[in-house]
Amino acid sequence: MDYVRSDRGSSGPRLPLALKILIAGGFGAGKTTLVSALSEVRPLQTEEVLTSVGIGTDDISGVEAKTTTTVAMDFGRITINEDLQVYLFGTPGQDRFWFLWDELAFGALGAVVLADTRRLADCFPSIDYFEQRGIPFVVGVNCFDGSRRFGIEAVRQALDLDPEVPMVLCDARDRQSAKLVLISLVEHVARQRGEPVPVA
Repeated sequence: MDYVRSDRGSSGPRLPLALKILIAGGFGAGKTTLVSALSEVRPLQTEEVLTSVGIGTDDISGVEAKTTTTVAMDFGRITINEDLQVYLFGTPGQDRFWFLWDELAFGALGAVVLADTRRLADCFPSIDYFEQRGIPFVVGVNCFDGSRRFGIEAVRQALDLDPEVPMVLCDARDRQSAKLVLISLVEHVARQRGEPVPVA
């Protein structure tokens, strides 16, 4: 797995193993919310207010109540133990910021693609991106209050996902629910690499 660690033989302080996970998905799918729910530190956010300048560029149909957007990335951190930390990088959801994705994806263990069933087509670019680059990913179907609920298999069929790609229902606001999505990703990566699946 990709990581950063200091030389074990050095006399300086050891750096923990650092795993990088991307949180991707369409505009308004809940990426910033998920990173905020998981991060043990105050997350770095690059949110800007939506203005009239974005009219005609930013499609907010289905998420009309949204007033801000991520323009670079979100960043959060989870410490598993003194030897392992997870860094979360939330990608911008709008296509005009996709030029940032290659830098954010470099060295990533894998990705979570958040799907919003109100705007399901918005997560296709994220799925295509990770499939084309061979980056393991799972799909988290973010269950928004008041939105129509669909079964996992119905969403899988609509997204035309390979059977081995895990898909889970989640609430991006809830820390425990968000943790289960990350666990699903780590287990998926371990299976792909033929490594022992961690016990949750």
